[in-house]
Amino acid sequence: MKLSVSLGYWQDRPPEEALATAIHADRLGYPELWLGEMATYDAFALATAVGLRTTQIGLTVGPLAVSVRDPMSIARGAASVAALTGRRVDVAIGTSSPVVVSAWHGRDRSRAGRALQESAVVLRQLLDGEKSDFAGSVVSSSGYRLRLAPPKSSLTIAAFGAGAVKTAALYGDRLVLNLLTPASAGALVSRFRSESLGPVAAWLATAVDPAPDAIEQLRRGVVPYLAAPGYGEMFIEAGFGSVVRFARTGPHPRALLDAVPVELVKTVCLLGSADEIRARIAEYEAAGVAEIALVPSSVDSDPGGARTLAGLR
Repeated sequence: MKLSVSLGYWQDRPPEEALATAIHADRLGYPELWLGEMATYDAFALATAVGLRTTQIGLTVGPLAVSVRDPMSIARGAASVAALTGRRVDVAIGTSSPVVVSAWHGRDRSRAGRALQESAVVLRQLLDGEKSDFAGSVVSSSGYRLRLAPPKSSLTIAAFGAGAVKTAALYGDRLVLNLLTPASAGALVSRFRSESLGPVAAWLATAVDPAPDAIEQLRRGVVPYLAAPGYGEMFIEAGFGSVVRFARTGPHPRALLDAVPVELVKTVCLLGSADEIRARIAEYEAAGVAEIALVPSSVDSDPGGARTLAGLR
């Protein structure tokens, strides 16, 4: 099982702790760092900063929202980071959430599934150094070729629903899954395997020997998913139907947080001693997951997730 690291961008922590986590991951010898894009840093700017402050860790920029970032800007960004840092740079894309795409960016997300497919086609051309030549129903690009050396990046596609999993199988080099139980991972891997033999990764929020502040952070992290279509059903299957039903009544976030038991968090996060977490990782491996991207909790008791990352390395 490959263990990599993904930055958590915890909203209750100083943004610069993301860079501290990256430096810890590099120092400990983790092979890959995922740099998504949320409310703080531009992903390519942060990737450049990480590349200039670390020594060996590979960089995967994303998942980037395909309804926000066009293929030309993604390919140019990846090539820029690679040229400026001398580091291996891979790319991940996904559909992101209505909050990010529609509310924050004011973009139309109604055809995000189609945008994911078409973006993957154009990105493959551009990342390999070809001149773009594609006109889709949502995404198009023609006549552009990278002026910088093409990064030859692998392309990872983030998925949860059946359509995105199929897109990952047809157009991606790797599938990545987020916040899911081993049983749900197994079902999605089986669907993916019907069309692809590519590797499957899973992001899992992680805390080794967690203090109360880490447990609280991970509890808060699952709250937005409880009522979401697909995720809610997953938690129901895991035995937490009452929590999901309560979440779907639209309670105050504090009341919903109070209703989230630690046992629910443990179904989709890695929480416990190092040995307990390794046993849990084995369950994901048995479900067909080849890589776990650890999203280390970052709290006062473990700033930047240093102790968690060391405990699993």
